[in-house]
Amino acid sequence: MPAVSLAAIKEDESGTLSDLTDTTLSGINEFWVQLWEVLSLGVFHVKGNPVTLGNLLVFSVLLILVFASAKIFSHLLYSRILKKVRMEESIRYTLQRITHYVFLIVGVLFSLQFVGIDLSGLAVIFGLLSVGIGFGLQNLTSNFISGIMLLFERPISVGDRIVVGSLEGDVKEINMRSTTINSIDNISIIVPNSDFVSNQVINYSHGDTKIRMRVQVGVSYNSDLDLVLKTMKQSALDHPETLNEPEPIVLLRNFGDSAWDMLLLCWVPNPKMQYRIASDIRCDLVRRFRENNIEIPFPQRDLHLRSNEAFKELS
Repeated sequence: MPAVSLAAIKEDESGTLSDLTDTTLSGINEFWVQLWEVLSLGVFHVKGNPVTLGNLLVFSVLLILVFASAKIFSHLLYSRILKKVRMEESIRYTLQRITHYVFLIVGVLFSLQFVGIDLSGLAVIFGLLSVGIGFGLQNLTSNFISGIMLLFERPISVGDRIVVGSLEGDVKEINMRSTTINSIDNISIIVPNSDFVSNQVINYSHGDTKIRMRVQVGVSYNSDLDLVLKTMKQSALDHPETLNEPEPIVLLRNFGDSAWDMLLLCWVPNPKMQYRIASDIRCDLVRRFRENNIEIPFPQRDLHLRSNEAFKELS
């Protein structure tokens, strides 16, 4: 049996390992060379300078970092600084949003410069984009500009109770393109910002938050009118959430077909309370009217028959 040399075995294993290492390193090197060639491919040119796939990849990563950093920075600004400063909540929100968008714009410009794109060479691209805006992006541009106007002019603010068209609700969030409104049925509705600029907007919370509420009711012609006026006014005064100043007013609006059309006007401190308070007062009026024998009549019609034949036909 031939003798086995341990030195020969070790030398053979060492050579195999060396070959395997060389092959692996060669494969990795070839992979990076091919990847570099792919990333160096020019996609388009800006002012004679090529923009490669590698530039676009780095730009995409930088954009992700910029958007994440802008969100974190604006959140920290609001929670650590703005919340501790004595100012209206709407002003805090406006400063936070403006800071967020300024951070984004600066970050995007920096990212373009970082990947070697000359901003002066983007004039042609911006010119082409302006043509596209003129044809197909009018609504987007209008909403964007309207969003800037809303943030600076502040006709509406977060938390305001507003009415736009047939929609009533509270402003939840104001973004650059659209505004989120939480309806009184707790439904989030996205409204384009241009609607707030081009249409009439009712803002119950702008300036003084108290509003005048209306409660209408019809009472029988057989009722004591002075008692009706007193009862309706007292109902408003006795409600714990209505305001006594300005004082509630009760008006006889009209002589209806079957009743006096009465109108109660009273003030409430917050527009969000008006529907509940109005319901409370209506329920209270039903109880007070029954206690004082004040009738809320059904619609009545008088029928005049000109001949007995018509009466016989009806019977």
